[in-house]
Amino acid sequence: MGKEFPIIGTRRLILREVTAKDANDVFKYLSDKEVVTPMGLAPCQTVEDAQDEIRWYKSIYEDGTGIRWGITLKDSGEVIGSCGFLNMLTKHHRAEVGYELSKDHWGTGIASEALEAVVKYGYQHYQLERIEALIEPTNLPSQKLVEKQGFRREGLLRHYEFTCGKFDDLYMYSIIKADLNIDYIDTK
Repeated sequence: MGKEFPIIGTRRLILREVTAKDANDVFKYLSDKEVVTPMGLAPCQTVEDAQDEIRWYKSIYEDGTGIRWGITLKDSGEVIGSCGFLNMLTKHHRAEVGYELSKDHWGTGIASEALEAVVKYGYQHYQLERIEALIEPTNLPSQKLVEKQGFRREGLLRHYEFTCGKFDDLYMYSIIKADLNIDYIDTK
């Protein structure tokens, strides 16, 4: 990974590095149970919990196992969610994509716009061949989101994760580079 954190611009969004200055914004949506439950997380209780999440974003970028962009609206600069890669395996040219968005912005197409840009960036700049999304069976909006982007459901991973005191089944979705006709995306 390069030293300078990449910035991605879309029609309505700037995807950028999340910093400690963004902790209050991150806390706002990560303290919402409806936002974090499908992620297998407990809601943040304090701004320090949000700082821990931001430190995790920094650590995965620094160690080359992922990258997480803050989703910001061009007109406000407020971080309203995040999207990015984790569990990147460069040897196998694959990564898992994850995302979350403040409930205030659900149903606006922002998550779709961010996910599309991140997927394209992964193919163009990280030489990914395969991008995976792991989604709980009850999370229908997330399933619809990735399907709209061209991801295919491959199967059910039974009791795949242990989170919040329970075992979770997860659907495995994937998209491979050949599934997309990738255009250039704006990076700054």
